[in-house]
Amino acid sequence: MEDSAIVSRIVHESYEREAPLMPGGHWWEHLDDDFARTSEKFDLARADRLQIGAAAAFDHVVRAIFGTMVGSMAIPFGFNPIELRRSMKDAALYAEMAESGDRSQFFHDPPAGVRVRVERGSWFPRFEPDDGVCEVLRFDSPFQPIHPNQHRPYLRHDRNRVAFARMTRHRDGPRPTIVAIHGFTAEGYLINEWFFALPWFYRMGCDIALFTLPFHGPRQTRFSPFSGHGFFAGGTSRFNEAVAQSVFDFRILLSWLQREQGVEQVGVTGLSLGGFISSMLASVEPNLAFALPNVPIISVADLVLEWQPLGALMRTALRASGLSSADARRLLAVSCPLSYPPVLPRERLMIVGGAGDRLAPPKHSRLLWDHWQRCRMHWFPGSHSIHLDRGAYLTEMARFMMGIGFLEPGSTT
Repeated sequence: MEDSAIVSRIVHESYEREAPLMPGGHWWEHLDDDFARTSEKFDLARADRLQIGAAAAFDHVVRAIFGTMVGSMAIPFGFNPIELRRSMKDAALYAEMAESGDRSQFFHDPPAGVRVRVERGSWFPRFEPDDGVCEVLRFDSPFQPIHPNQHRPYLRHDRNRVAFARMTRHRDGPRPTIVAIHGFTAEGYLINEWFFALPWFYRMGCDIALFTLPFHGPRQTRFSPFSGHGFFAGGTSRFNEAVAQSVFDFRILLSWLQREQGVEQVGVTGLSLGGFISSMLASVEPNLAFALPNVPIISVADLVLEWQPLGALMRTALRASGLSSADARRLLAVSCPLSYPPVLPRERLMIVGGAGDRLAPPKHSRLLWDHWQRCRMHWFPGSHSIHLDRGAYLTEMARFMMGIGFLEPGSTT
């Protein structure tokens, strides 16, 4: 199979099909109304079917927990019929930006020279290399909400106005740097150190960083019931603005690394919600060396319809508001990577997807793959929570990075 297409032994049955899943025109209007109910089919050996089935079953349990948690905490605050009607008032400006296809209308360039505060992070619990230094990076985010109606409610969350990242760098740097972006509610360093294999990439010669998304960890709102609650709890307008701030703050970090620290190459990878933001960055930031989303969510409006009992609550709220699935997508289209072509060339894009993923089902990765002109893709026989055969996709990620000159050849040995 060609190197720029699917680079795993698992392929989906529709790989040879000519028609892409990604519709033409405004995707939010033309994507199948039943997209949330469809599933991606795979050509699987028996052993893979058994592994994927078991991993998917675990995902169903996790999805029910998340669906209950988000449904009970987000629906009352931001996705009830009253708030959805209010969101429709904001929708005109957001929709106009999405329909223009001009990413700069929504994703504003950050100012130059934002001061980044660097502190020694000696408390890192697991990986503190002898030839490197661990640091905590902070800066005051100058982000201003795009929609005028969101200025006061968004900016009142003081903790969210300080951006945060953790970095491990070589003392003889600067080196090519991988910035990882965590998933929803999952900003903890230990789990991300393992999921992204950060020590492994460090030993191959990279500097590594973990970027904290808005409303997560130290950025979460006061009295929030869980990390990340504020990303969704303010309704569709809040979500749009949180995505805009994620991209805005990341670009400040990127500029600091390149202009102030002399890092020549910075690539981004992300998991789940972090994969979504990584995909969004590929449509906005041309100075990235690569974008590599891992089990990304893509159409958030369709995703929440699949998470039960959240999905049932959302369908009820949409019906009560007189909204269709296309209307729901339109509310979030301005902050979706499908609404803009990537600014990175195809050879600098790669997607990792789980064939048994039931939190961000594989059709989301497939949709992005079509949108990205069927770039390099690796399917692993696992789910969102259980990454079976992880060593194989890490090896493919490293090969991808070597192929674009980010890693030195042979650095995987």
